[in-house]
Amino acid sequence: MSAGRLASSLRLLADALDHARLPLDLPGRDAAAILRRDLTAQLSDYLLPRLERIDAPLLTVIGGSTGAGKSTLVNSMIGRTVSRPGVIRPTTRSPVLVHHPDDAHWFGPDRILPGLARSLQAADDVRTLQLVAEPSLPPGLAILDAPDIDSVVAENRALASQLLGAADLWLFVTTAARYADAVPWEYLRSAADRSAALAVVLQRVPPAAMTEVPAHLGQLMADRGLGDSPLFAVPETVTDDEGLLPDAAVAPIRDWLAALADDTRTRASVVLQTLQGAIAAQCRTAPEVARAVDEQSAAVAQLRADAEAAYREGVRTVGVQTADGTLLRGEVLARWHDFVGTGEFFRAVEQKIGWLRDRLLASLRGEPKQAGDVKLAVESGMEILIREEGEAAAERAATGWENDPAGRQLLAAVPGDALRRGSPDFPGQVALAIRNWQADVLELVSGEGGSKKSRARFLALGTNGVGVALMMVVFSATGGVTGVEVGVAGGTAVLAQRVLEAVFGEDAVRRLAKRAKQDLDARVEALMASELARYEAVLDQVGVRDEAADEIRAAVAAVDAARGADDPLGSEVAELTGAPGSARQLPTRPGLPAGAADGDVVEAVVITDEEGERR
Repeated sequence: MSAGRLASSLRLLADALDHARLPLDLPGRDAAAILRRDLTAQLSDYLLPRLERIDAPLLTVIGGSTGAGKSTLVNSMIGRTVSRPGVIRPTTRSPVLVHHPDDAHWFGPDRILPGLARSLQAADDVRTLQLVAEPSLPPGLAILDAPDIDSVVAENRALASQLLGAADLWLFVTTAARYADAVPWEYLRSAADRSAALAVVLQRVPPAAMTEVPAHLGQLMADRGLGDSPLFAVPETVTDDEGLLPDAAVAPIRDWLAALADDTRTRASVVLQTLQGAIAAQCRTAPEVARAVDEQSAAVAQLRADAEAAYREGVRTVGVQTADGTLLRGEVLARWHDFVGTGEFFRAVEQKIGWLRDRLLASLRGEPKQAGDVKLAVESGMEILIREEGEAAAERAATGWENDPAGRQLLAAVPGDALRRGSPDFPGQVALAIRNWQADVLELVSGEGGSKKSRARFLALGTNGVGVALMMVVFSATGGVTGVEVGVAGGTAVLAQRVLEAVFGEDAVRRLAKRAKQDLDARVEALMASELARYEAVLDQVGVRDEAADEIRAAVAAVDAARGADDPLGSEVAELTGAPGSARQLPTRPGLPAGAADGDVVEAVVITDEEGERR
């Protein structure tokens, strides 16, 4: 099995993480966003480029705290100033990558760290990688001086984390005064969690403390899962006029790195160890991003449900009040009275329906104006009802969002109180919808067939008269009216129905009323949906995709499957080394002194225990 399947699955994971969005300020969102950023950066900066070329030079990233002497260490190992140290903090704003001239092609913009611009000159831009060709550096080894991990500049901290994530080997620099600081140990724990190849350089150790302090740091490392990582102790000493440490102080570190680069098998093993650890960490932590995406999707779904419920209630309320007799009062009722003649029609409804029907038919001939007045009154009453319910729905939806932290965030991003109120176009849309419904009611009754007798009655009433009567039937129930209005509204409905039955027949009236009410309800639902769309547009702009979390999990499963295949990287390592490759911890260099005894010590040492093993 080659690395091709593994690389393909990692590309799927990179795409899935890249498409995941975490815009809502939910608990744990910031940590998940940082994790997503770090995972995607490591995939593009290190894992994918490294999988393409296992034989690229070993990239050693020098990281550490502010003032730890990282740049001084790099310059001293090279023998000249290649990375500018600074007296004023923060130092080392731009990363500096030192390589052998023959290895220059490995560090083009399409290789490792493709997101950083390349420059051959010193730069202060954190997004520019300065390349320095150095003939004294062994081929197969590159050293990258990173910004401070605890810099006061956020960009520096983020870049330091990104560069350490792109390292084959971490060379972590600290000092005798600061080796127990919290921030460095966060990075060291991260290295341990992902089994990254790591060595630690303890600088500025007082000669009298060369036994006690390094031993204590070694014990701390062992307690935190870094017991196999080499530890170099550099005694406190003076620098020369160029700011370089004595060669003896850094020679063991330089020689150790050179030995790694010179031993192809060891170099490949270091790369393989870091690769496998980084890939395992991706599979272990990427599901945390997926869970955060799930939480974002759930928050969006809840906000959507709250808004939909608010407008659904508006549709329901209008539907009830256009069927329970609520509209059959006030101006509508007065204009209906004018239309049918006088109030005496209603005083004898129960006893003289037939007489009233005949009287009505006679009184309506040639009087279309009163029918038009009823139509206008209906239009006005319905418009007020629907507009009020639209405003109430907007208020309910906004209140629901205000009770949710994510909803408050989205409402704050909308200018003014635009979502709390109906849209500026809503009144006009309501008026148009009502007029169109009334026009459709008139068309509905005009198209209804019947006998010659019923047709004559229709012509006697006129299209407006029959249409108005049908509207009264639609508003016929009396459940929402109380007191004296019950009888009046009920009489209105009964009279209108009897008139229509005289024209079309009982079954036809029921069918026409049902169709007219369904059409009205559909128009109201469309009006409320157009108002709800404002909330939905805000949610759509959030950019949370429900399927994004599943895509991350599926990609992780694909990576796990590729990792589970027999030795997915073994063939690449074997091709590079000439023998089957296997991951192993970085070896310590035997034969180096175990400590120093007096103030004349200027040589770095590898800390060992009494049996010669690393502490």
